[in-house]
Amino acid sequence: MTSTALVLWDVDRTLLYVGDTDRAVYREAFRDVVGREATKLPERGTGRTMPLAVRELLTANDVDQHDIEPLAERIVGLLPTLLAERSEQLHTTGQLMPGAVAALGAVHAHPALIPTVVTGNLQQSAAIKLGAFGLERYVDLSVGGYASDDPYRPALVGIAQRRAADRYDAAFDPANTVIIGDSLEDVRTGAEGGAMVIAIASGTTSGQQLAAAGADRVLDDLQDLGALLEAVTELTGGGRPIDPRFPA
Repeated sequence: MTSTALVLWDVDRTLLYVGDTDRAVYREAFRDVVGREATKLPERGTGRTMPLAVRELLTANDVDQHDIEPLAERIVGLLPTLLAERSEQLHTTGQLMPGAVAALGAVHAHPALIPTVVTGNLQQSAAIKLGAFGLERYVDLSVGGYASDDPYRPALVGIAQRRAADRYDAAFDPANTVIIGDSLEDVRTGAEGGAMVIAIASGTTSGQQLAAAGADRVLDDLQDLGALLEAVTELTGGGRPIDPRFPA
């Protein structure tokens, strides 16, 4: 009998890339709330949570420190609505990362693996992005960890573990939880939050940087299903490696 393992997928640049849509949403939200154009936007591909990115956006654009918290709350509240208005744009100008659909499908098909997400996106934003590409059917979004739960990303691992434990009547800890993500923030989230990390060098961080940061495994992309599934099962004790031609 195989043990149950929790697989925490990152979203942006691991499974999909939405191009400039997020940045357009930040611009519009800043303009609507602050009343002027933002001249500086959050750095791309860092993996930081949306609430922290919004605070950086306000600081970088010289908003008075006393106004940052109330304005940040208003902007964060606007982001899912503005993103939903661009759901068609997400699909037409964004793209799936190579191998994402097959990788999601293979993990989802294995009875010993419970796939969900841990992401710097708000819960609604993550659902909108995944839904735009038809990926939501491969993950249980009800047990994920989101920036709307806590802006400190490592805390999201424990949140997801507790939700999954309640839903699936199983215990999850660092020995049977793995993050699949592309950024240094994903590596830090695993190290500080309590999960192993499979780093995918599909974002703005090289494989060498991800390995040096402490990722437990580093893959170039998601296209080698055998390597991905072997890494998941070896790191989590989730049973024998799976033949990707014949998912369990």
